[in-house]
Amino acid sequence: MPATILTNHRVEKPWGRHDLAPLFDDQPADQPAIGEIWYDDRPTQPRELLVKYLFTSERLSVQVHPDDAAAQARGFLRGKDEAWIILSAEPDSTIALGLTEPMDAAAVRAAALDGSIEDRLYWKPVKAGEVIYSPAGTIHAIGKGLRLVEVQQNLDLTYRFYDYGSARELHLDEAMEVSDFAPFAGNPEPRELAPGRFIFAESQKFVLERWTMAGSFMIAPGSATIWLMPVEGSAAIDGKAVELGDTIIVEGAAAIDIAEGSTLYVAYPGLRVIDGLLGSESRSTSASGATGSIGCASRTGLAIR
Repeated sequence: MPATILTNHRVEKPWGRHDLAPLFDDQPADQPAIGEIWYDDRPTQPRELLVKYLFTSERLSVQVHPDDAAAQARGFLRGKDEAWIILSAEPDSTIALGLTEPMDAAAVRAAALDGSIEDRLYWKPVKAGEVIYSPAGTIHAIGKGLRLVEVQQNLDLTYRFYDYGSARELHLDEAMEVSDFAPFAGNPEPRELAPGRFIFAESQKFVLERWTMAGSFMIAPGSATIWLMPVEGSAAIDGKAVELGDTIIVEGAAAIDIAEGSTLYVAYPGLRVIDGLLGSESRSTSASGATGSIGCASRTGLAIR
């Protein structure tokens, strides 16, 4: 089968949440909070990308990830660029991205040790519908009050700078070796490649797209592996309905039916956009989706705005 709908499992975290709807059922109040949703994938070879959902009730640790060269020098296959798709945010939700101003290494180390690094980070306000691509080497921290999708290079390696006085292990020496001690460069504006097909990340380690068109199409990935993430409305792959919150791996030509008012995110490794990835099978319509908030959706496909 060219398309595989992955099963998922919940990961308990002290900084997680119980309110996971509308993409997932809420966690019962008498059970531990859920911080992440992971997908169960057992490929014959390691995947280049990994997708998970995060739910935060407090700030996560200040951390950094190595790039390909630094990771490979330590025996890993790749580094870790990542991107966050903001599904919902509280009015004061933020994500820390880089420093407020350039700093030398000694000053950054001192700030990490005394905790003042928290105040030297740029805490960017975020809202639903935003997409942020964070290259390896970016000092960052995910803030509270967020539901988001994280798309990343598949590497389980994180160096913590600071964790607000908790007892968790820090990795200051390693973090110092791989960090960019400068403000975040920002991301380019999304571009519309075709009606309803928007490109949010390219010329990096992976491409990230948003699809808001409706109709019947053929996905033609060639030799690429594609990750599909429906977050609003309803869709079907090769005639099989997919639920909101699903992650689907596509490894060959597959038919997709997208209902009006739906939103899907699409990720795949590589620098370049696959121009012919989506071909029209029959009728299709488009909806604007480059800016503004994305309404979440219920698991039956009814949009909640």
